[in-house]
Amino acid sequence: MEVENRELVMELDRGSAVSVIGEEKYHEQLRHVPLQSTALQLHTYTGETVKPLGVLSVKVRYGEQSKYLQLYVMKGIGPTLLGREWLHSIRLNWPLETQSGFRDVLDRHAAVFSDELGRLLNIKARIQLKEQPKPRFWKARPVAFARKPAVERGLHQLEAEGIVKRVTHSEWAAPIVTQIKKDGEVRICGDFKVTINPQLDVDEYPLPRIEEIYANLSGGQQFNVIDLRQAYLQMEVEEESKTYLTVNTHRGLYQNQRLPYGVASAPAVWQRAIDQVLQGIPGVQCYLDDIIVTGRTREEHLKALDKVLGRLEELGLKANREKCKFLQNSVEYLGHVITAEGLHQSPNKVQAMAGLPSPQNVGQLRSFLGMVQYYARFLPDLATHLAPLHRRLQKDEHWIWSKEQECAFRTVREMLFQDRVLTHFNPDLPVVVACDSSYGLGAVLSHRMPDGSERPVAYASRSLTQTEKKFAQIEKEALGLYWGVRKFQPYLEGRRFILITDHKPLKYIMDPGKTVPVTTAARLQRWCLFLGAFAYQIEYQGSKQHANCDGLSRLPLRQVPEDKPDEVEMFHMTVVETLPVTERELRRETHRDALLSRVVRLVESGWEGVVSQPNFAPDLNRKDELTMHHGILMWGNRVIVPTKLRGRVMETLHEGHMGTVKMKGLARGYVWWPRMDEDIEDVTKRCEGCQGVANNPKQAPLHRWEYPAYPWQRLHIDFAGPFQGINVLVIVDAHTKWPDIFEMRNTTAAETVATLRSLFARMGLPEQVVSDNGPQFVSGEFKHFTEMNGIRHVTGAPYHPSTNGLAERMVQSFKNAVKADRSDRSIQHKLDRFLFAYRTAPHATTGHSPAQLLFGRNLKSRLDLLKPNIKRVVDGRLLKIEKGTLVSFQNGEKVMVRHYHRGPKWLKGEVLERIGPVLYKVLVDGLRGDATWIRCDDPMV
Repeated sequence: MEVENRELVMELDRGSAVSVIGEEKYHEQLRHVPLQSTALQLHTYTGETVKPLGVLSVKVRYGEQSKYLQLYVMKGIGPTLLGREWLHSIRLNWPLETQSGFRDVLDRHAAVFSDELGRLLNIKARIQLKEQPKPRFWKARPVAFARKPAVERGLHQLEAEGIVKRVTHSEWAAPIVTQIKKDGEVRICGDFKVTINPQLDVDEYPLPRIEEIYANLSGGQQFNVIDLRQAYLQMEVEEESKTYLTVNTHRGLYQNQRLPYGVASAPAVWQRAIDQVLQGIPGVQCYLDDIIVTGRTREEHLKALDKVLGRLEELGLKANREKCKFLQNSVEYLGHVITAEGLHQSPNKVQAMAGLPSPQNVGQLRSFLGMVQYYARFLPDLATHLAPLHRRLQKDEHWIWSKEQECAFRTVREMLFQDRVLTHFNPDLPVVVACDSSYGLGAVLSHRMPDGSERPVAYASRSLTQTEKKFAQIEKEALGLYWGVRKFQPYLEGRRFILITDHKPLKYIMDPGKTVPVTTAARLQRWCLFLGAFAYQIEYQGSKQHANCDGLSRLPLRQVPEDKPDEVEMFHMTVVETLPVTERELRRETHRDALLSRVVRLVESGWEGVVSQPNFAPDLNRKDELTMHHGILMWGNRVIVPTKLRGRVMETLHEGHMGTVKMKGLARGYVWWPRMDEDIEDVTKRCEGCQGVANNPKQAPLHRWEYPAYPWQRLHIDFAGPFQGINVLVIVDAHTKWPDIFEMRNTTAAETVATLRSLFARMGLPEQVVSDNGPQFVSGEFKHFTEMNGIRHVTGAPYHPSTNGLAERMVQSFKNAVKADRSDRSIQHKLDRFLFAYRTAPHATTGHSPAQLLFGRNLKSRLDLLKPNIKRVVDGRLLKIEKGTLVSFQNGEKVMVRHYHRGPKWLKGEVLERIGPVLYKVLVDGLRGDATWIRCDDPMV
């Protein structure tokens, strides 16, 4: 391409909206063209935001075509890209025969790109354990009420696709960890690092070196990269290995039938299999789930592509068409770029160092000097170069950054990515990844040399987003580890490496041999799950020994990924009645609370040096599990309630006059504060209504019925009354403990049958009904009803009510709750409150609420609104994006309202109340007296 009368080699990139040139190339070839400022911001594939240095207006010639087009200058030494903007303006001479032949190959193997999950034929994964492995069985972790429906849908989907299979017994069981996806569904993975990973005889099958990749692709003119869809899950597991891959959920045991993510040997197992699939095809190299295809000529290239797709189709593998890249001029792997001209070092591996910004204060300068000293042994005559920088550290010196300091800084910075410091990646040497978080994120991939020194292979850094800046300190540090490993993932998959942090609690939380505590913040659980798929050892080193990474995090690149709402923050949002404690009240009282306000500051800045005090001990013991969400303090998924609001929360928990056990179970799904259990016990003890109907202790254990296999299999029924002037029919499902209570005008067999017929029309027929020997239940009419509907009717022994103990206990619970409620509410109102409270509280026997077991979801209650309303936050952001800055009005505010009929165009009015996001009720001084109108905010000023 001829640009400004000079030949400029450009790489075609259809994914780039604009054409760009690196700063270095600009100074070499186009420095005579004036650089103009621009407000444009570009977003990379990984979501990072990059701001160009400026834009050029250049004359472009291609054949007979000549146009003036815009070329954006990017910081650093990146490639020169020809983007879509130029493609729309200039018609390139595409070789039609190449396009045609390429399309023919893709069309011939369209089945490879279908959406369903593939299944690799003839090759199965084998999980090899060390001799005499010790089976590990972990119980299922509790699942937050708000997430249970999505988890159960996810399990059903995995079972339907044949990825997992329900089993009733296993010696091995790993707990699951769930991740929220962008569509609100969950990704379910087994936490195998606590079961089989420590006992694996890891397959040492080597991943290909960069030299091997280049040797197989050498001479290629263009490259195709085929991305295999969910690669591991396309590989079935050998029958004897499946038992090791069992996971334990709140719905029971599931056995993986496909190779799951999170097994430490999975990369090597997959690499061996895919090498076997593709062996014998020239011009092909596979690296895990990416297959690279090329050829020395057009014919060789198309022939190789045809063979690869044919082999994939023959063996049942599927590729993701959207992630595939075709006819590329270059491909990047392991810090190198492969092109038709040869093998080159990727500029991305040193971009974080080459773009390191100049220090703005003494603290940042100290961090840079510490990083330089870390590699001092590889830098000759370093003291001379650093002398101008050291002068800035003198106490009597004011901060003045002169040209002398800038020149010295640039010289030393450049020395850090020269060959005397930087080394090529060598899989035979120990790999170290050091990560840190400060003003940004920093990571260094290094080799630990035989003499004990560390030499860097690649640097990486970026700034924190506005959302990430609000993370708790431990979350920022954990984010650094997650981001660093993800950044260097191609180097680390299938290899053992050392992960280094300067935040000591993470050494234990992210230890690959330990399970993640259930109360750990959701973000940390998600990141621990990602790291669980790698074979790493985590080490702690103090900040002084962490200088190589500390400098990058304090002087990060100004690239910032797009700031999006956190996917982890999934909470209930709807309300049944008036909210007892609002989100705004929680935020306000948390920051007013003397103790919690101090905890908030420590969560945001770090807990170093904090000494335990008696009233501070409960929070200090949980310091590594506390986080902030929208200004509210959280312990895991539970809201920490400030002192002033605890009484109102306790009133809500005790609305149905449930006992201590049920109140504790309900509270633990939503809230926490120190001594919460003791406070709940005190409430039930002080409640006169509850004490007045308290039971005597049980004298002897009752015979237990067999637990039904599924909901609505066996019902227990009984009559109660007369009670406060009414008789009721009580029905309880033995599996879910779901109660139904009906007021009965009379207790005849006919009325009983009619009530049950109405209930069964909504809920379906049970297999079995258990009752006492009341005359309604032993009548011929009741017998006829059960026989005609295929229901087995069981009655207990006369004068022995414990036979039907489930219904008897429900009658007792109902009576006690109604008696304890001494308000003037109607009996039906009291009954409804009791049923709602009972149905939504976790049952002591099952551990779940009756609603959850019967319907697969929890009924939404007022307690759900204690948690941050992320939907309202997101909706507000979207509305601002769609409409610009929102205008809001307060109650009582004087406004002018648009009049759409004859007469004045605007009338005076007063806002009565806000009844929607942009909808108001307004009292208008109309032409014929006052009137109440409903108006949007648009026609109001």
